[in-house]
Amino acid sequence: MPEANTRPRRPASLALRVIALVGISMALVLIGFNWISARALDRHFVEMDEAELRAVAAAVFRTLEATPADEIPDLQPAVRGHHGVHFLLLDPALRDAPASRHGPELARFAAGVPPVDPDGHWPLAVWEEGGTHYRGTVVALAHPPGLRLAVAMDIDTHEHFTREFRRIQRWTFALAMALVVAVAWLAVRWGHAPIRRTNERIRAISSSRLYLRLDPDAVPVELGETLVAFNDLLARLEDGFAQLANFSADIAHELRTPVTNLTTQTEVALGQARSAEEYREILYSNLEEFGRLNRMINDMLFLAQTENAPDALRREEVDLAATLRDLFDYFEAWCEERGVLLELSGDAAPAWGDREMLRRALGNLLSNAIRYTPAGGCVGVTLAQQDGRVRLVIANPGPVIPAADLPRLFNRFYRVDPSRQKQGAGAGLGLAIVKSIVEAHGGRVDVASDEASTRFSVVLPQAKR
Repeated sequence: MPEANTRPRRPASLALRVIALVGISMALVLIGFNWISARALDRHFVEMDEAELRAVAAAVFRTLEATPADEIPDLQPAVRGHHGVHFLLLDPALRDAPASRHGPELARFAAGVPPVDPDGHWPLAVWEEGGTHYRGTVVALAHPPGLRLAVAMDIDTHEHFTREFRRIQRWTFALAMALVVAVAWLAVRWGHAPIRRTNERIRAISSSRLYLRLDPDAVPVELGETLVAFNDLLARLEDGFAQLANFSADIAHELRTPVTNLTTQTEVALGQARSAEEYREILYSNLEEFGRLNRMINDMLFLAQTENAPDALRREEVDLAATLRDLFDYFEAWCEERGVLLELSGDAAPAWGDREMLRRALGNLLSNAIRYTPAGGCVGVTLAQQDGRVRLVIANPGPVIPAADLPRLFNRFYRVDPSRQKQGAGAGLGLAIVKSIVEAHGGRVDVASDEASTRFSVVLPQAKR
C-alpha cells in the first residue's frame, strides 16, 4: 500500500494573499454599500408614496367634512394633481359607495387589510393587479363614522427605477472588483520589484564572491532588516569558508610533517642493508610518527563529533574539585620531572555536564599550563561561584602571550610560536577541543595574559538541585 504523501502544503504566495485580502475587503465594502443604498432607495420611495397617499386622504377627508351628510360628495377634485393615485370609499359592509368608485379593484384589497388610524403609522401593503404593482392601505374615517377609505398608487415607475438601479449596481460592482484586483496586482507587482532585484543580486553571489554585500539603503525599509541579516550571514559564511580553507591548509601542513618523516626514514632504511637493531630503531621512530598521526586524527574526529552532535552529551553532576584532584595525580610524575607545582583553591557547586568530556577539557588546559610553566613555577587552579554558574581559572607563570594572538589561541593548529612543532608539543588542537567542549555545554572559555601569568577562565552551567 503506497505511503500517504506527508509533504507539507506550500503556503500561498504573498501576491495571492494580498490580492485576495484586498479583493475580499473591497467586495465586502461594495456589497455593504450596495445593500445600504438599495435599502435607502426603497425607504425613500416608501416615504414618498406614504406622503402622497396621506395628502390624497387628507383632501378626501376635507371634502367629506365639507359635504352635507345627505349629499353624495364629488371626490374627483380631491385627487387632481396626484397622478397614479387611486381611492375608494367603503361603507361598514365594505361595499363601495356608488358615486365614488375610482381606480383598480380596491374593494377586494380592502377586504384583506385592517384599517389604520389616520393620525398614526401607516403600514403600506404592496400587491400586483393586472400586471401593475400598487402600494396602498385602508384608512378608517372618523366623520362620518363607519366609512373606510382605500387608497393606493401605481408604483411601476418606482419598481422600474429600482430594477435599473440594481442592474447598474451589479455592473458597477463587477467593474469595481475587476479594477480593484487589477490595481492590487499591479501594486503587488510594483511592490515586489525590489525583491526581484535583490534575488538577482543574491544569485550573483557564489562561494568565490562571498565578499559581496547587499545595500540595505537601496531597498524599501521593510526589506532593510532582511538584507542586514543576510549580510551578517554572508559575513559568517565568508569567515567559515576562510577558516575551512585555513584548516585545510593547516591540516595538510600538519599531516605532511609526519608523512615526510615516515617517507624519509623508510627511504633511508631501504637505502642499504642494516642490522636488525637498526631496523628496530627505525620502526620505533616510525611508530612514534604513527602515534602522532593517530592522535591528530582522533582529535579531529573528536572535534567533529563535539561540534556536530552537541546533544549527544551524557549530562550529570560533575564535582570539578574531585576531577581536578584526579588530574593532579595523573600529571604528578610529569610535574615532578619539570619541577612544577599544582595548587587547587576555592570551592564550587557541581557542574552540569559530561564527566569524561569535561575531564578532557580540564586535562588539556592543565597540560598546556604545565608545558609552558618554567621550572620552580606553580600552576594555580581556582574554583568559584558566579551568578549561578561555576567558574574555574587556571593560571600559570611564563612568557606573555601577545594581545593580538589571544583571540586565535583556540583556533585549530594555531601556535603563538610556530617553531614549537617538536615532538610532544602537540598538534595545536588541544585548546580548540577545550573551546568546543565548553561551548557544547553552554559555557564559555576566555584567556588573558600579562607579566604575572597567563590565565584561562572557564564558566560552566551549575547542576540544578
